[in-house]
Amino acid sequence: MTSPATTRVFFAGGGTGGHLYPGLAIARALVKQAPHIEPHFIGARRGIERDVLPTTEFAYTLLDLHPLYRQTPWKNLLTGVGAFGAWRAITKLAAPNAPRAVIGTGGYAAGVALAWARAHGVPTMLHEPDSHPGLTTRAFAKGARTVFLGFPEAATRLAVGANTQVLPLGCPIEPPPTTSRSRAEARRLWGLPDDAFVVLVVGGSQGARALNDVVGAWTQQGLPGGVAVIWATGKQQAAAYLGHESDMVRVRPYLAPIAEAYAAADLAVTRAGAMTIAELCAWGIPSLLVPLPSAAQDHQTHNAQATQASGAARYVPQRDFTVETLDAAVRSLRDDPATRNTMHTAALQRARPAAAADIARSVIMTLGM
Repeated sequence: MTSPATTRVFFAGGGTGGHLYPGLAIARALVKQAPHIEPHFIGARRGIERDVLPTTEFAYTLLDLHPLYRQTPWKNLLTGVGAFGAWRAITKLAAPNAPRAVIGTGGYAAGVALAWARAHGVPTMLHEPDSHPGLTTRAFAKGARTVFLGFPEAATRLAVGANTQVLPLGCPIEPPPTTSRSRAEARRLWGLPDDAFVVLVVGGSQGARALNDVVGAWTQQGLPGGVAVIWATGKQQAAAYLGHESDMVRVRPYLAPIAEAYAAADLAVTRAGAMTIAELCAWGIPSLLVPLPSAAQDHQTHNAQATQASGAARYVPQRDFTVETLDAAVRSLRDDPATRNTMHTAALQRARPAAAADIARSVIMTLGM
């Protein structure tokens, strides 16, 4: 039973890691700053939260939530039935100790809880990680107490209420350690030369076939002089690429923790998810961003374009990402330390490594908790 002395805050969001992990980081920062706050996560039975939330320290409720089915609209009957059941479940969940606020972190798993909060007079807050706000954020921004942005550019695409705060405080990430290894030390840990030009390739936990195929062909044709690669293929694709390991190539299914790879890297080649970009900026790593073309509302392309406009990255559409373009880009940046330094500085200027703590502080102050 929840103690009446505790202050409950519902977190609603998920479906993907980009909508769940920011909520977890904010919740941990809230508890650290105000131990009387009790986060409770509301998510979907079919999302990533099904696997992640049981491993955390937080209470959670998984509901039969569904997205809007645009391509198969007859399935939206499931969406409606699931929403009705979820509404009743949230009402029951709130009965012994109503939440002080509902914080939505995006995705289809957030909508019903935010709508419930509006109907019951519970303040709502939103975190939008991407430069192009998602459907949930756009739908609920006008009545929110605060909208926290990962990309400041998202503000131009939002209609908010007269009393809504819009705060570009960044994406909550694990910040770089205050005392990190030097690049040379990090490279020794990887068994790479101190003076190598290290390219970090990451396609996400599941990997990115389009990136892996190009990087695989590139490493087999022969890397440019002095170039080394740390390459995370994704767990499901690792078997096809582990044979590419060599004196200057390190192949891993997954990098966890990833800090030692970041510490060694001169350049990153990645997708353009908001959390990935936030981490690269926090570490000051120049990047080649290759957005996932099928991402919802093409939000990764918007993220990549915004980051390129800031000077921190180069945007490469997947259709243009070839062995030739990758090789040319790596050679160009290897031989141009001035440009790399400019990109490094631009990345650090966009970085918000303390985003989780800053957002938590704002939540506590705004709600008087």
